[in-house]
Amino acid sequence: MTADTRIKQAELLYERAVFGGDTGALATADQGLDAVEADLALARGRLVHARFLEERVEDARELELFERAAELYRRLGDARGEGEALFWAGTFHQVVRDDTETALPFFTHALDLATQTDDRLTMSYTLRHLGFAEHMAGRLDAARAHFEESTRLRREHGFLPGVAANLITLAEFAVEQNRRDEAAALLKEAAELAENTDSNGVLRWVTGARERLDLA
Repeated sequence: MTADTRIKQAELLYERAVFGGDTGALATADQGLDAVEADLALARGRLVHARFLEERVEDARELELFERAAELYRRLGDARGEGEALFWAGTFHQVVRDDTETALPFFTHALDLATQTDDRLTMSYTLRHLGFAEHMAGRLDAARAHFEESTRLRREHGFLPGVAANLITLAEFAVEQNRRDEAAALLKEAAELAENTDSNGVLRWVTGARERLDLA
């Protein structure tokens, strides 16, 4: 059911309650609007995060939006939505606040919920960010394993720009382990995927990685 449909349904349920005397319709209307609000909060929070990535200026609304979405999804019994919202709340802590310790419980819970609901895209995102956490802790093999699993899920899902983004990080890991030929091949595939999907932002990341890693 789309947001517009749920809002229209709430209008009809209002009339049923007021004019038809069916007060039980109000609870159904509230649930529908809670779902609309949850979806809106999650979508708006992601836009705020995108602006942070461009401008590097924290907006406190971002965390508020993700936490509100998670609360509403939890109230609705929507484990899939809750898992996605929790992932983004964790991302706020890790990326915006540079606080991986606070982010980890969000990621762990998000991965559990995404696994339970077979939400492979959220699983791939969460594994990617858990991989960053492992790398920061100096556990390169564990970090690489998380990224490889994230990449596998993204290939299955058809999320090719996300595959390309992961390959860039895997190339960086390969250089750290003195596997430069493998790193070059990973960046080549990342560039091809980015070009084929018109992912110009990812293509710029590939160019930057080649310069940093001296693989141009």
